[in-house]
Amino acid sequence: MSSDAFIPSTKGAIRMPLTAQQTRLAETIDTHVRQVFAHGGGDEALLLSMADYMPTFKQLLDTCTGAEMDLLCAWYDGFSRFAQLLERLAEGIADGSIPVPE
Repeated sequence: MSSDAFIPSTKGAIRMPLTAQQTRLAETIDTHVRQVFAHGGGDEALLLSMADYMPTFKQLLDTCTGAEMDLLCAWYDGFSRFAQLLERLAEGIADGSIPVPE
C-alpha cells in the first residue's frame, strides 16, 4: 500500500510514492513531538527525548529522497519540528557553536 504524492516541477507533476511504512514512521515521530509539546515541553525536552526516535528518523533518511522528506515535513508539523531541530544541531556542530567531545 502506498500513498502517491504529486510534486510540481517545471515539466509537470512528479509522482512520488511514499510507502505505508514511510508514512507510519513519520506519523510515529510526529505523534511523539506533539505529545512532548502538549505536555508543556519545548525544544529542550524534545532534544532529551530524541534518542529513542533516531533509528526511525534514520530509516526515513535511508529510504526517502530529499523531496519525499520535504513532503513528510509539509504533511506532519511535529515531524518537521524534529527534522529542523536535528538540522540546527548538525549546523551548530559543523560551525563549532555546539562543542562536541573528542
